[in-house]
Amino acid sequence: MEKSLDAFFERFSHANPNPTTEWDEDWPSPCETGEPFIKDDQKFIHWQPTKRNLLADDFLGLENALEGEVHPDIKTYYGSRWSENITATAPDGPCSMLFLWSPDDINRLMENLVGHLFACQVNKTPFSVFFACTIDPDDYYLTVNNETGIVQLEQPAKKPIREIAPNLATFLDQLSFEPTRLESL
Repeated sequence: MEKSLDAFFERFSHANPNPTTEWDEDWPSPCETGEPFIKDDQKFIHWQPTKRNLLADDFLGLENALEGEVHPDIKTYYGSRWSENITATAPDGPCSMLFLWSPDDINRLMENLVGHLFACQVNKTPFSVFFACTIDPDDYYLTVNNETGIVQLEQPAKKPIREIAPNLATFLDQLSFEPTRLESL
């Protein structure tokens, strides 16, 4: 899994050597580089995916609510880097890969995952952990089945639609990239 993540970020960085995003002084990130700059009356900042320590305790609250373990691929995925969300092209179409922007983002992710866990329990669907969303249409999620590790396509609070890949590493290996829309900044 770690090799696939490293290769994913390497391919992204090759396609997007100097990515930018809108800058928010109230939402700083360890992956911001340089100083904010203005273009067309908006503030932007350059960023790079930045390694972080795999923090197993990121998921302790969720695991307590789950009364079990979170799949190790998900822990590796979210624990690998600080990063802006990244648009990638999968065999089935474009998707937005979700990442943690900052330490404050960990709490937001965990709150969303606990809410998702309760929705799965109410709807009697297997617990899965989202890591990406489709772009068109934009109401589907790519998830890892917490029991099997299979990557699947889902809509919120519904049973999985279909299997996308046998595991997260295989899915990551299939992704390609276009330059980000703000690459020219």
